[in-house]
Parts: sequence; structure tokens; C-alpha cells
Amino acid sequence: MPVLWERPEPRGRTANPIDRRAIANAAVALADAQGLAEVSIRKVAAELGCSPMRLYGYIKTKDELHDLMLDQAYAEILQAGRPERRWGWRRAITAIAVATREVALRHEWIVDLIGGRPPLGPNGLAVMEATAAAIDRSPAGRTPNELLTAMATLNAYLVGAVRSEVADLRTDRETGTDEPARQRSMGPYLRRSFASGALPTVQKMITAAEEPSPEEQFRNELELILDAIGRR
Repeated sequence: MPVLWERPEPRGRTANPIDRRAIANAAVALADAQGLAEVSIRKVAAELGCSPMRLYGYIKTKDELHDLMLDQAYAEILQAGRPERRWGWRRAITAIAVATREVALRHEWIVDLIGGRPPLGPNGLAVMEATAAAIDRSPAGRTPNELLTAMATLNAYLVGAVRSEVADLRTDRETGTDEPARQRSMGPYLRRSFASGALPTVQKMITAAEEPSPEEQFRNELELILDAIGRR
């Protein structure tokens, strides 16, 4: 069977025309409102005003529905972070990375789908190409193996960073607290732990470092990755 992206869509005249883009839009809206766990072919069909069997003409499984949703998110990343030809490799990677974080914060369900299978939809491949082309112009892109290693390192950081930030946001909502409140609640325990003298480096890191905003922290960590790519 041809892959989803090369499979022709059903033809025919109906009072309620749909296509894979409409299916993806409905599924994304449902996930934004209710979470990924609530997205099903039956519920998406209801949003589109058609039967679930009709959707099976466009997608065969729930995994393919998730693939459509994820590629729709990559379209947003591409729109916001597409590098311009005149940009250097570092600025190009930064634009893609920042767009990835912003889209993940806008559609938190993305973190439940990324990091597994590679995004091979047309928009996912376009983001991959833009990222690889930028790294290819850097010192880390001298050979295909070095290019692959740099891509894997950058992707591992992006996936981990956005998952961690979204997880913190979800925890705050579930518990009704925020990061300052959580830090205050842990303060007495940490002070007792530091008093033993067994954690001097951790104490220095936690008590002396300035607390950046999540966006600043993301950019600082990204700069560290880019420094390494630049020195490769």
C-alpha cells in the first residue's frame, strides 16, 4: 500500500466535501481543546459532520491520523521558522528551534508524538531539510556522518527541552501551583540538605545562579549546542 503522503484521496461529489487537510485541522483543534487522548477517528468524523467510515477512505489507522496532525504542526514550524537564504547557519538553526518551541507550547500534545518515528510528512521533511542544510554549512557538516551526528544531537535537545517545559506546565495546572511556589515549598528541605556540606556544587548552582525565564533558559541551552556545532 502506498504511504499516506502518496495515497490519492477519494474522489466524488458530496454535500460535505473533506480532505486530509480538513481532517488534520479538525483533529488538531480537538487535541488543543481536550488533549491527544481524546482524539479519535470517530470524534474527528463527528466534528466534520460525516461518518467514521468515510474518514477511512483518507486514513487507515489512528497512527496515520497522528501523522497528519504532526505534519500540520510542522507546517506551522516551517511558516514561522523558515530560514532565509542570506542567513548564516547559526541564525537559521535558531529560527527553526525557536519556532519548534513556540509551536509545542501552542499545541502541547505535540510532545506526546515527537521523538519516536521520524517526521516524514511533506512539512516534516521540509523542516528536516532546512535544519540539515543549515548544519551542512557549519563546521559540523563536513561529512555525512558528522552532519547526522549534529542533527541527532540538536533534535535530542529540542525534543527533551520542549517535553520538559510542557511537562512543567501540565504539572502546574494539575496541582494549581507554579514554579516560584514549588521552589518555596522545597526551600527548607534543600537548606537542610546543603547544610551537610555534601552538595557544594549543587548548592552553588541553585543558590547563586540567576533564574532565567523559560525562554531565556531555552536560548541559553541552544547557544551551548550551537557553540559545540561551531567548534566541531
